[in-house]
Amino acid sequence: SIAPSLSGSYTVDIKKAITCLLFGGTRKILKDGMKLRGDVNVLLLGDPSTAKSQFLKFVTRAAPIAVYTSGKGSSAAGLTASVVRDARGEFYLEGGA
Repeated sequence: SIAPSLSGSYTVDIKKAITCLLFGGTRKILKDGMKLRGDVNVLLLGDPSTAKSQFLKFVTRAAPIAVYTSGKGSSAAGLTASVVRDARGEFYLEGGA
């Protein structure tokens, strides 16, 4: 179960999104033929006290390569991202200014 200690009707969609995060991703095939799972980025926005941080902290315990950053930590570190359109016309987030 995804974050079993967190419950309520509002958590259903959040848990679905986290499940997609844990099991989704775009496949990358390197030049040497090695297949890797691409990066998956999640931005949770919501009202205060809706357990956003607790959900993401659960993911960092469940997925060994997950990285968690909060608004405080990312602001202090200067974490920024922009929305970019690729050659196929699809949008994605790109780190950096």
